[in-house]
Amino acid sequence: MSWKKPKKTSIQNIAFILFIALLLFSPLGTFVKVQLNRLLAFSPKTIIASEQKQISSNQWQLVNAAGKTVSLDQYKGKLVFVNFWATWCPPCIAEMPSLQKLYNDYQNKIVFLFVTTDSFEKSNAYLIKESLNLPVYRSKTNPPLELESSTIPASYLIDKYGNLVVAKIGTADWNSDSFRKSLDELLKQ
Repeated sequence: MSWKKPKKTSIQNIAFILFIALLLFSPLGTFVKVQLNRLLAFSPKTIIASEQKQISSNQWQLVNAAGKTVSLDQYKGKLVFVNFWATWCPPCIAEMPSLQKLYNDYQNKIVFLFVTTDSFEKSNAYLIKESLNLPVYRSKTNPPLELESSTIPASYLIDKYGNLVVAKIGTADWNSDSFRKSLDELLKQ
């Protein structure tokens, strides 16, 4: 029995499969996905006034790593930014630097709630590794229906009157000039 030399197309197919596996299942793949998401991230748009919905419930409770419980109800009259994310999610990772910059400049004007299903140990380790200092919470109760999404990242901005003014699923450039302008206008109201 003689050994046959593999055909060029077979070698190319194997190389292509290995490349795809590398992209899907390795840190290199995560890096590529993060960079692509950052490249494709655009400024989020506000929902036009006639299509804005009132949040149906302010009873949503969250807990932070120290065990302190907060409720959406206690933030009535304030602008509230909610971001659902996870450490394993490349689109979430992609938008974190822009969220950190936004948080740095608006943390004393807006309530930020970064909500994860990851353990606090895992999320805090990620934040430390990436030099981020965002306030992370876990849901204690279900969020209002208007804030439910089966996809992350999912980000929402609730105005001072309880209206949902931004609902963005997927990566966004939260530090854009146009989004900051929208925030500044909402803060003046």
